[in-house]
Amino acid sequence: MESTDQKILALLSREGRMSFTDIGRETGLSTSAAQQRVRRLEQRGFITGYRARIDGKALGRSLVAFIRIMPLGQLTDDSRIVELLEQMPEITSCYSVAGDASYLCRAEIGTPEELDGLLTRIRLAQSVATSTTVVLRTMFADKPLVDWPDEP
Repeated sequence: MESTDQKILALLSREGRMSFTDIGRETGLSTSAAQQRVRRLEQRGFITGYRARIDGKALGRSLVAFIRIMPLGQLTDDSRIVELLEQMPEITSCYSVAGDASYLCRAEIGTPEELDGLLTRIRLAQSVATSTTVVLRTMFADKPLVDWPDEP
């Protein structure tokens, strides 16, 4: 990957709404050249979308928890578990993982009582066990994948 493309990715990963003019200024490109580079990065699949980061606390969801889900027995339908989790608005991410658990989910909820209710709904809907870790403080999150390239 060219260093200019890497610079563009680094800029957009920190500020997805950055204008083409500002990208051009930061990378030494004209506005139209910056726009063309961004479009090409989108077409090549390096940029898959843009989105706003929403503060869960502002929505009353100040409690973040990671929930490990372990199916009990061989009869558990994994596809049904994923469908169930996807329909729960408190579950914001779900990963299929290796190890003791089959899934690791991130949940954002308002209170410990709401977390207890969510865990109960998960366990009752499917034959699974859960193990939960509550986040006390986030040190950093969503660190950009691309850094500004070192100049030779």
